[in-house]
Amino acid sequence: MQIFFPKEETNEIRATILPEVAKKFIDLGIEVTIESGLGDKVFIADDLYAEVGARICPEGNEGFKTADVICKINKPNANQVSELKKDSIFISFLDPFNESDLVAELASANVSSISMELVPRITRAQKMDALSSQANLAGYSAVIEASRTLSKSFPMMMTAAGTISPARVFVVGVGVAGLQAIATAKRLGARVEAFDTRPVVEEQVKSLGAKFVKIDIGETEETEQGYAKELTSEQIKMQQEGMKKICSQSDVIITTAQVFGRPAPRIITQDMVDAMQPGSVIVDMAVATGGNVEGSKNDEYVFHNGITIIGMSNLPGEVARDASQVFGNNLYNMIEEFWDKEQKSLNFDLEDEILKGCVITHQGEVVNEAIK
Repeated sequence: MQIFFPKEETNEIRATILPEVAKKFIDLGIEVTIESGLGDKVFIADDLYAEVGARICPEGNEGFKTADVICKINKPNANQVSELKKDSIFISFLDPFNESDLVAELASANVSSISMELVPRITRAQKMDALSSQANLAGYSAVIEASRTLSKSFPMMMTAAGTISPARVFVVGVGVAGLQAIATAKRLGARVEAFDTRPVVEEQVKSLGAKFVKIDIGETEETEQGYAKELTSEQIKMQQEGMKKICSQSDVIITTAQVFGRPAPRIITQDMVDAMQPGSVIVDMAVATGGNVEGSKNDEYVFHNGITIIGMSNLPGEVARDASQVFGNNLYNMIEEFWDKEQKSLNFDLEDEILKGCVITHQGEVVNEAIK
């Protein structure tokens, strides 16, 4: 079996796989091919892949046409889908809720596709949960970017010239990204507060040394996977009213709220931004799906009345080497889980609860119930 790792788009810094993970695939008995230049942006030369036994493909087209499995970080374009051979397997973040045309193209091409963001959150699948591994690094990067932009220090400092008070950081949304943002801000010495619609996360927030903000918005629920369920418009309004005072006192706000298949909820209104002190910073981690912050723009810094609103769609790419490492491990763990050592092939059993959750197309049809 041959597995191919093509280069990502020009604006993507991460690489799909690093040499040490490529070697693990080869040790399984899989032929690994990479497109020349795959690791250039994380300073890994083709020679390092070749040293572990990977074959270097000078052009991506060849790999798409011949490989049994193709792995990317980002979704393929129409040209790449047309190059894929029949019955091959394509694995990446596919955004299938919003990419109906792409899903139809993959089905039409008779390609089996796996969407990494739909790996179910069950114990057995934790090692292949790429959404969480990338969100973890994104939470870290969001705080580092905020600290770089903020015109004051994060920790309290006692100096001969007086005491400098710690920066106040408010994290909205306590999922994987939010928890890492809290932990990073605390390590930098900030005073951290956090809010989530799920009261059940209060203990996690407190365990990291932050204060959990309680806002009464009525009954809230979470999905079977542990994600917060979408709020009603009335609940969002109640949440915004409760948050306005905290926003006005915060030096940094980091928002992380996203909803699968729908635009991100608008949490921070213009009124709340205007209530903040000049020099404050907001990082909108949901900017790529519509944004939590009014006025945020994808891949731009917006300056409004002295407030900096940061919209970076690829925060894991700010620590690209580590993001590449964990994503490659997620892919390896996914394939190794279903690898038949005797048959030297993948056991593609759609009744398996992991594959049932993340396989989108198979044998010319859309097979994922949620996407259907």
